[in-house]
Amino acid sequence: MRRRDFLSLFAATSATGLLAACSGGGAGGGDATSAPPPALIPPDQLAGVKLRVGDQKGASQSLIRSAGLDDFPYQVEWATFTSGPPLLEALSADAIDIGGTGNTPPLFAAAAKADFKIVAASQGNVASDAVVVLPNSPLQSREQLRGKKIAVAKGSSAHGQILQTLAAVGLTPDDVQLVFLQPADALGAFKQGAVDAWAIWDPYFAQIQLESGARVIADGRSGGANGYTFQVASTAALADARRNSAIADYLTRLARANRFSDANREVRAQAWSQDTGLPIEVTRKATELGPDLPVPLDETVIRSEQELADAFVTAEEIPRRFTFADFVDTRFATQLATA
Repeated sequence: MRRRDFLSLFAATSATGLLAACSGGGAGGGDATSAPPPALIPPDQLAGVKLRVGDQKGASQSLIRSAGLDDFPYQVEWATFTSGPPLLEALSADAIDIGGTGNTPPLFAAAAKADFKIVAASQGNVASDAVVVLPNSPLQSREQLRGKKIAVAKGSSAHGQILQTLAAVGLTPDDVQLVFLQPADALGAFKQGAVDAWAIWDPYFAQIQLESGARVIADGRSGGANGYTFQVASTAALADARRNSAIADYLTRLARANRFSDANREVRAQAWSQDTGLPIEVTRKATELGPDLPVPLDETVIRSEQELADAFVTAEEIPRRFTFADFVDTRFATQLATA
């Protein structure tokens, strides 16, 4: 186990206990008395259904389109977000039905008792979960971050990464100055030298390297990142037979598209650039390390996310402890296993 000075583990929780709460379809809390998931409707019977999908910088949309899998038998309404926290807010406000996010935003939403479920997981490289500095910065290592200003999007995967990066060298958030900024604002602050470092992810990571020659002083390979991303769905959409069936089809297409993009990275980069307006050089660099690939929502994922959640609680970044497994729903496991 990597060193985590402010990490609190629930070692006594059994695997059986963790997974027992993962198959329900009710509100975020894993109520055992909730209704079972509705029966799936064949995709060819979903005409007239509108599925509202939250995306980040065109990631899922371009993935599916580049794989030629965007011939949905239902209407998809895309909404783009700069990071996971505003996407989760939209999900809680019933503005979207499902969306993709990193490993940390669902933890903040769960702590706030939001009504949602995590329905699919993927895992990718952790080298692009990075802490960067400008080329002329005197900072050379994460040990030198004490007392420095670090820009990070609050509740984002980068927020989780910076906690783990600090913990690996015996630091806590109290030892640095975390400056909470969304990526667009953080980009300007970083370039102007208003902050000493920036905790970021792709495609912003690729962008700042190409635009400013940003230098990496730490990344997920040394900070204990788990590399997970999730698809999160509203419980209202999951309870609706037609939207629930559209979600099953959408998740299957997304899983297939991720695998396609791994073998066709230039196609993926071209589609990502076209969908977002990002320069092709940025999307090419962002795809170099490969896409997130589907993994089961199993005990390994749940334990890792519980550890991360407990780290946030111990660091007083999240106000209360909760059980991550209560927000996991494995109803689509069979479809995803054969996608």
